[in-house]
Amino acid sequence: MGFMGNDHDDGLQQSQIVLRNGREVLLQAFNWESHKHDWWRNLERKVPDMAKSGITSAWLPPATQSFSHEGYLPQNLYSLNSSYGSEYLLKTLLNKMKQYNIRPMADIVINHRVGTTKGHGGRYNRYDGIPLSWDERAVTSCTGGRGNRSTGDNFNGVPNIDHTQDFVRKDIIGWLKWLRYSVGFQDFRFDFARGYSAKYVKEYIEGAKPIFCVGEYWDSCNYKGTYLDYNQDSHRQRIVNWIDATGQLSTAFDFTTKGILQEAVKGQLWRLRDAQGKPPGVMGWWPSRAVTFLDNHDTGSTQGHWPFPSNHVMEGYAYILTHPGIPSIFYDHFYDWGTSMHDQIAKLIHIRKQQDINSRSSVRIIEAQANLYAAIIGEKLCMKIGSGSWCPTGPEWKLAAHGHQYAVWHK
Repeated sequence: MGFMGNDHDDGLQQSQIVLRNGREVLLQAFNWESHKHDWWRNLERKVPDMAKSGITSAWLPPATQSFSHEGYLPQNLYSLNSSYGSEYLLKTLLNKMKQYNIRPMADIVINHRVGTTKGHGGRYNRYDGIPLSWDERAVTSCTGGRGNRSTGDNFNGVPNIDHTQDFVRKDIIGWLKWLRYSVGFQDFRFDFARGYSAKYVKEYIEGAKPIFCVGEYWDSCNYKGTYLDYNQDSHRQRIVNWIDATGQLSTAFDFTTKGILQEAVKGQLWRLRDAQGKPPGVMGWWPSRAVTFLDNHDTGSTQGHWPFPSNHVMEGYAYILTHPGIPSIFYDHFYDWGTSMHDQIAKLIHIRKQQDINSRSSVRIIEAQANLYAAIIGEKLCMKIGSGSWCPTGPEWKLAAHGHQYAVWHK
C-alpha cells in the first residue's frame, strides 16, 4: 500500500490505514527542559536509534515562535524559529526523520494565542504586524475579546481563540495544511483539547489530513481525598465522548490508564481489572483510539504535576508495551534514565512487533491481586508485573524478557 508524493487525497486514506493497522509505537521526543539543549540538533542525532528501536512517530515540542520558551504560548504561528532551534535545524531534523521512516508529530497549540497589540478593553487581544493578523473577534468574550463564548474550558491568563468564527477556522486549516504539506509534519497532537469543541478538531483533521492524531483531553480522575476511586468509568467516558465527537478521527491520551496504573504498581494491582474483567482505562473500552503512556512533560519531567513512581517505571512499560492500545514512550525514560532502561524498553517494543501485538489485541486477565497482575495478550504473549511470583503453565511458553518485578513470555 505505498503512496506516492504529497497528494492531498491520500491523507485521510493513509490515516484510516494507520488507525486500522494499529501497530504504532510513539515517542514523546522532549521534556520541559528541552528548549535549553539545542533540541533539534540533539534529536537529529537520535533518529537512527529511534528507528532501530521501532518508533513509528515522534511527537516534537511546539515548533513555532512562542512567548514562553517551552512553546505553549504561541504568537506568530508561521515563524519556525523557536527556543528549540532555527527553522533550518528543524527542517534538517524532519528530513532525517523522513529518511528513517519516522513520522514527525507536530504539537498543535490552537486553544490560545498571545496578542501583539492592545485592543478592546485595553487587553493584548489583537494580532497586528504578524501573519494571521486577527482582531478582537478572534478572541473569546470570556478571555477579553469580542468573539463568542468559549466552546470549552478556559486556559487562563492568555487570549483564548474563538473557533466559532469562520475566518479563524479557515486560517487555522490553512496553517495546518502548511505544516502538513510544506513543512513536512505528518501527525498532529492537539494541546489542551478541553479548551474547544471536538467538532472543530474533526474539521481541522478533515481539512489538513494528517496521518495520525492524538488529543490531550486531560481532566482529573475521581479521587476521595488522595485515594483514587476503583471505578473510573466516568473519567474514561469523557475521553471516549471526546474521541467520538472528533468523528473517531483522533485518538486520545489514555489519562485514565495512567492514573490507575501509577496507583496499581504501589501494591494495588487489583485495580488493573475492572468490574467487567477488562482493563480499567480507555484501553479497556476503545483500545484502537487509546494512546497509553506513563508520563509526559507536565506530569513528569521537572514539572512533576502527577508523576509515575520512578521505581516502578519498567513495570509500567511491561504493561503498556504488551497490552492493546497505542503505546507512547517518554523521552526521559528512553534517553535520560540510563542505557539499561533504554534497552529494556527497546526489547519490549521488539517483542510487541515480533508477536504482532496491535492496538486491538485481545486481553485475558489471569490474576489481578495486590502484588500480582498477569495477563495473556493476543493468545501469543503473556506477562506478569508485581512482587508476586507467577509463570504460565505449559511448555509452549518461552521467557522473552524480564526485569525488576516484570516478566514477559511468548509462544
